[in-house]
Amino acid sequence: MTIFYKRICLVFNLAIMFSSCYGQSDKTTGDKIDREPAVAGSFYSSNKAELENTLAVFFDKTEKSTAESPLAVVVPHAGYVFSGEVAAASFHQIDRNRKFDHVFIIGSSHTAYFDGASVYARGDFLTPLGKVTVDPLSKELVARYDFISGNTQPHEREHSLEVQLPFLQYWLKEPFQIVPIIIGGDNRKTCDQLAQALKPYFSTDNLFVISTDFSHYPDYSNALRSDNAMAEAILSNSSDNFLKTKRNMESSNIPNLATAMCGWTSVLTLLNITEEKSNLTYKKILYKNSGDSDYGEKDRVVGYYAICVTGNDKNPMGGHFDLNREDKIQLLSIARKSLDNYVRTGIQPEIKEGSITPGNRDLMGAFVTLYTEKGELRGCIGNIESEKPLYKTVQSLVIASATRDFRFKPISADELNEIDIEISVLSPMQKINSIDEIELGRHGIYLRKGFQTGTFLPQVATETQWSKEEFLGRCARDKANIGWDGWKDAEIYIYEALKFSEKDYRDPQL
Repeated sequence: MTIFYKRICLVFNLAIMFSSCYGQSDKTTGDKIDREPAVAGSFYSSNKAELENTLAVFFDKTEKSTAESPLAVVVPHAGYVFSGEVAAASFHQIDRNRKFDHVFIIGSSHTAYFDGASVYARGDFLTPLGKVTVDPLSKELVARYDFISGNTQPHEREHSLEVQLPFLQYWLKEPFQIVPIIIGGDNRKTCDQLAQALKPYFSTDNLFVISTDFSHYPDYSNALRSDNAMAEAILSNSSDNFLKTKRNMESSNIPNLATAMCGWTSVLTLLNITEEKSNLTYKKILYKNSGDSDYGEKDRVVGYYAICVTGNDKNPMGGHFDLNREDKIQLLSIARKSLDNYVRTGIQPEIKEGSITPGNRDLMGAFVTLYTEKGELRGCIGNIESEKPLYKTVQSLVIASATRDFRFKPISADELNEIDIEISVLSPMQKINSIDEIELGRHGIYLRKGFQTGTFLPQVATETQWSKEEFLGRCARDKANIGWDGWKDAEIYIYEALKFSEKDYRDPQL
């Protein structure tokens, strides 16, 4: 047996107590600082070859038992000799050839107490297997939401996210980028807020990794009782039932039970996302506790469950559509070819309808925005609704943005290689009765008063950092031409935008 495994048995790294308190004032990212491993050599081997061999053994012991690749996995985060096989069982359910747009890793803080959530956005994560790239979306979330901090301190010694990375590095064959999120404190409001922020991303294009152990420190038989009850509560897909079960377990006088689940805020966030979705299924994959390990005792254990969420969630934004990776790449390819051909020849190229994906044939509104290499706006035109298939809408809009946006001179052939195309596909509009229903950064607005109309895309609020009143006032005055206060007696609609650009999809097809 290696020195590494002997040391981890002596340490018995099942939990780390809270030791610090951090505020949420850091909304900046500063200079790039890669996050060094904090628990390599204790929770898992710091030797690359030994770590790879350990992971191979874990995955060989498990098997795929779900027909669909999961949208989310619940995985433990203890030392690998205790929970590694259970973690591998969850990750094994994922199609390892999948290419994910975003991989969200969510854990509850063990080493720092703070309000809200913290997203590491200052650099990448390092492990003995190499570098794990942090998704640019991380910075966007920090900028967009007041309850999310860019403070790096809660991440410095936190193990709940770090221990998941080698599993992802070993298992996924395609490159991936992570959004590393730590939830601070025990405020249910934070879980609600985070769920609302992440709901638009809960789709088949992305993966959610929820990091948690179950019961802490009861004996073996009582761990089975508590852990099975908590697992069944998760499978009910009800946040209220989950919290009720947690309270019941923790108040049932089970000897030495410190908590029924250390990462309950992370699981609650997931349930807040999924509980209104009837087309999803929670499934138990594998259960063990530390008493099942050669290095654990039966009288004081920690529980571990592998659970997956499967289903075909084609409605991530609350509208009536979704686009997969193939749809998005095809739209960007159509937009690029149409832009280049029209600017050079004045002819709009024909598109063979038989090659169009089903998602791109739906009738949907869209905006096409053109940027320079420096990120400067170069044209933007869109339709809130459309009577044409999406691919035709995008084709006409990219040409209009390049040649008929009155704010700019038409794009020349010399500029084409410096232009980045961004497409925003819009969900169906929903009329609202109160501006309290508007969530800045998530919702675009559409104002109608008589024959006057105006709109702002969701990202406008993020980019400008306007207040809700400024967002409405400027749209009313500058877009609808009804005056700053014109929104107060206008019809107000909200919608969401599925935004993607050529920068997001550097693909040989483009």
